[in-house]
Amino acid sequence: MPEIVDVTELPALKGRDLGSSRWWEVTQEQISTFDQLTGDEQWIHVDTERARTGPFGTTIAHGFLTLSLLSAMSATAFRVNDSRMGVNYGLNKVRFPAPVPVDSHVRGRFQLIGYEPLEGGAQIAVEATMERQNGIRPVCVAEWLSRWYW
Repeated sequence: MPEIVDVTELPALKGRDLGSSRWWEVTQEQISTFDQLTGDEQWIHVDTERARTGPFGTTIAHGFLTLSLLSAMSATAFRVNDSRMGVNYGLNKVRFPAPVPVDSHVRGRFQLIGYEPLEGGAQIAVEATMERQNGIRPVCVAEWLSRWYW
C-alpha cells in the first residue's frame, strides 16, 4: 500500500522518506523484450550461453530497463493526494553502481530532496535508490524531477 502524501505536506517532508516500493522480479523475458524495443542487443543482456562465461555468470538487465522501473515502483511507494496529475520532468543524475542479474528482485526507496512551488503545482526532486534483494550496493541511484499539478 503506497504512502499517501498530501500536497500541502510536501514542503515539510524535504529530507524525509516518502516510502519504499514492493519487490519486482526482473525476468529474462523482460530483458529480451526491452532489447527488442530499444535495439540494445549487447550480448550480456540476451545471449544466455555467452553470458554464463561473462563477468556476471548470467545475463543482466539493461541499465535503462532498471531505470525505467522507477516510475512503476514509485506508484507502489507513495502517492501525492489531491493532485490532478504528476509528470516526469527529468533526471539530474543517474548512476548504476551494481548490475541486476536475471531473476533478481529489486525495489525502490524514495526520499524527497527538493521542493519548488510552481504556478498551479510544484516541482519535486526525489532521490530514488533501487536495491537488489541480498545485494551489497544499490543497482540504481537517481535524482528524479517531477511536476505535480493541483
